[in-house]
Amino acid sequence: MKSVVERLQGTSPVFSVEFMPPRDAADEAVLWRSIRELETLDPAYMSITYGAGGSSRDGTIRNIARVATETTLVPMAHLTAVNHSVAELRNVIGWYAAVGVRNILALRGDPPGDPYGDWVAHPDGLNYAEELVELVRSLGDFCVGVSAFPYGHPRSADLDTDTRYLVRKFNAGADFGIAQLFFEAEDFLRLRDRVAAAGSDALLIPGVMPLTTPRTLKTTIKLSGASCPQWLLDRLEPLENDPKAFRAEGLDVVTELCERLVAEGVPDLHFYTFNRSKATREVVHRLGLVPARA
Repeated sequence: MKSVVERLQGTSPVFSVEFMPPRDAADEAVLWRSIRELETLDPAYMSITYGAGGSSRDGTIRNIARVATETTLVPMAHLTAVNHSVAELRNVIGWYAAVGVRNILALRGDPPGDPYGDWVAHPDGLNYAEELVELVRSLGDFCVGVSAFPYGHPRSADLDTDTRYLVRKFNAGADFGIAQLFFEAEDFLRLRDRVAAAGSDALLIPGVMPLTTPRTLKTTIKLSGASCPQWLLDRLEPLENDPKAFRAEGLDVVTELCERLVAEGVPDLHFYTFNRSKATREVVHRLGLVPARA
């Protein structure tokens, strides 16, 4: 099983995709239809998220195991420290290793119920993502990723402080970082510059969400933790009552963002799919990031 870093060592940019664990059998069918549709496009890797407090742990492990054993995809499993003791984290990491998963995205995670609430560690758990990185690296030959925040983590005092914490995660053994949602290419490029100025040459990957509906725009605004630029609102808000026009303009916006990032040398575009494949397939075809046969 190749690592994420190995998959990104080519000379041309690639793309990757992220899914959520299914809530029930119907969701699982939708998830696997999307996985199979995107598998034909040969993404560099795929990931499945991990519910707050481990609420979807079993679904994540089960479906990551299927990906590892039944597909040609390179899987990356998410792991958070929320509500887990170190012993429980060791057990989950062991499960990942047992099914052949070599890549883990190590996240401290958000407090259940209120992502912006006060962090309360498990009495036998961990307090920081860098500790989780160290734990994962101590238990096997894993390639480890972490999250990065173009606008700074909500709990960071300022961007300089946030950058120092990110670099600490890299120094703890993380191989790469995936940037949370942002609106303009320059927001990601400034993050990359801050990390380089702090003395780290770690790999940074931009996270991208296709803007297909007003709901996905609102979700992007919420998850980014920043105000939406007026130019973007001016392009999309007048189309909120015209689903077809909104989707077309939204995909144009995202394609333009990705084109700028590719021009700036990013090795990978990481797409949040919400377990659907169509919009991601359209954008990566526009960008020429798929094999000619796909």
